[in-house]
Order: sequence, then structure tokens, then C-alpha cells
Amino acid sequence: MIRAFVLIALMLWPAVLHADDLRPGYMELTEQTEGAWQLVWKQPVVAAPATRPAPPRLPGNCAFAGVPDIGIAAQAIIGSAQVECSGTIGGGTIAMPDMLGQSDMLVRIAPLDGPPQAMRLTASEPAALIAQQPGTLQVLQTYFVLGVEHILAGWDHLLFVIALVLLVGRWKAAIAAATAFTVSHSITLAAASLGFVGLPGRPVEALIALSIVFLAVEVLRLRSGRATLTRRFPWVVAFLFGLLHGFGFAGALNAIGLPEGEVAPALLAFNIGVEAGQLLIVGAVLLILAATRRFAAAAYLPSIRLAAYAIGITGAYWLVERVAS
Repeated sequence: MIRAFVLIALMLWPAVLHADDLRPGYMELTEQTEGAWQLVWKQPVVAAPATRPAPPRLPGNCAFAGVPDIGIAAQAIIGSAQVECSGTIGGGTIAMPDMLGQSDMLVRIAPLDGPPQAMRLTASEPAALIAQQPGTLQVLQTYFVLGVEHILAGWDHLLFVIALVLLVGRWKAAIAAATAFTVSHSITLAAASLGFVGLPGRPVEALIALSIVFLAVEVLRLRSGRATLTRRFPWVVAFLFGLLHGFGFAGALNAIGLPEGEVAPALLAFNIGVEAGQLLIVGAVLLILAATRRFAAAAYLPSIRLAAYAIGITGAYWLVERVAS
């Protein structure tokens, strides 16, 4: 079991270390005057493409008014164009060719005579149907999925949650600590997303990495038989660090954007999606711990110690990298 864990960790570690390189893409089609639209988009890439990237595919009754302006900046394809459409674009399809699989893309459609709508493109489904009359349900679904994906793909938040579960080890204590983490990061997520408070992104990311190192050290101290205040009151530590992680969630959400007129539903759905993903991880880690304790008791403590070292080393790498940048 320990050999299998080491093998899986070594396979995943490069992706974990570079998890922050994969940001969601974004596309916005805004009607400026009747029939005249502005299109902007950003598509994250790992490396610059060898040929000129293709622009988005427009609904059938739309066409580019001139040649789209496409460039490469900060590991992303950046594009803008003027678009002319005859009649309504509701019922049409918008698509992003050459989705390379490293990031989803959020699409926002903002007509003059109707509410904005949001949809999501993926490598497997790079096209989306523009609704005739978008509803709140569409926004809820889109931002819920984005929230789940963010926590599952956001390795820094994920490793903090895993370390928290390793620290407490018991169902009730883990649920209490996770609940405190949920409440606290929901507070700062909402406050920062709505513009009431704010912190610079890079220092926040560095402090999040430091919180991961702190918890990993606490897990190692606990497993060496040393009782700590963190062990006695894990929910307090989870709440305090959760306030910090909330700023990280808010930074990701601000990069995606919130739909005008649907800010509250989008924010709620994103937060619920984050919590759903978090609960999946908490449950999975607890089940693994319970199975290890029952069927491989001799490997239980070495596995936790090995996991704590892996989490701590990763957090320390992020800390140095983010402070240096």
C-alpha cells in the first residue's frame, strides 16, 4: 500500500506543483448598438501555438467586421474583434475551436434587449447553444460546476483540506473543522467578490502556501505523540485559515467574472459548488483512513507521515516560488 501511494504521488506531483498554471478561459460577446457586437476572449495555453490561433465560431447570422486581433500574452491567447449580427442570436451556437483540454472556457453573452447569460465550453463540448430566454437556472448550473472544478483542480486548497482531515482523523471532528473552514471562506469569498474587502493576490497565495506547511508540520508533530493546540481546537485553526483561503477563491472567481444582474445566484452557486467538491474530498480521505486502519493497520501511521511530508514539501515549494515571484 505504501509503495502504491508513493507511485501515485510521484505521478501526480508535477501536476500539483504547476496546478496554478491552468486558469479558466473566458469569452464575452457584448452588443454595443443594435446588431453591432464586441467579442473578446482569453484562452490559456501551456506553450505558444506554432500557427495563428483560430477565432471563435460565431452564430450563423453573425460575421466578423474585419480581421480579428489575436495575440499571445502571459501563457494565453488574447483576442478581440468587432462582430455584426442580423437579428437575434438566440438559438444560435457559439464555439471555441482548438480547445486543447488544459482549461475550460466561460462564455458570457450580453445583448442590449435581454438579460446576460453564461455558459461553459470544454474540450469535449467546445460549442454551446445560446438560449432564447436565459433563466437563473442556467447561471446556477454553470457556476456550480465552476465551483466544483475549482476546488478539485485547485491543489493548494485541496491539500489544505486533506491535511486538515489527516490532523483530526475522526468523522465528527473532521466535519466540524470542515464546516468552520466553509463558513469562514464563504465570508471572505462573498465580501471580496462584492468589493467590500480585498487583498493583493500574490501575498494571499503565498500565505495560503504557508498555511499548508503549517498544517503538515502539525500532522507530523501529532503523529510523533506531541499534543498541540491545533489538535485540541482544529476548528479554530480551520476558521482562521479559511478567511485567508476565501480571498484565494475570490481571486479565481474575479478572474472568471460574475454575470451582471445575476451576481447573487452566481456567487451562491459557485460557493455551493466549492463546498460540494470539498465534501467529496473530506469523505474520500476519511474512507481511505478508515480502510487503512482496518485492513492495513501497520501501514496507517507511516502512510499519514508520508502524506504529511509530501504535503509539507509541496507547500514549501509553493511558498518559495510565490515569495520569489
